[in-house]
Amino acid sequence: MVAWEYALLVRRYQGQGRNFTVTFVWYGPDGSRTDVTAYGDTAIAHLNRVGREGWELVSAVEDVNNVQGSTEVHRYHLKRPLR
Repeated sequence: MVAWEYALLVRRYQGQGRNFTVTFVWYGPDGSRTDVTAYGDTAIAHLNRVGREGWELVSAVEDVNNVQGSTEVHRYHLKRPLR
């Protein structure tokens, strides 16, 4: 039986008019939280990076709130065999 470990990549877009920020945060299987924004400016860049480390995308969820400005949160749930 295969044992798995899980992690989460969160992409947050916050904008108001022409001003916006995009950040990426990695929640590791050990409970750590790391800002990984500097490693790439797209979700694909981040998913390819962790894919090379053995992580597989399990699901993706998007939350959008446009009531007061624009906020998007994408959550990418990943797994890999426990090493």
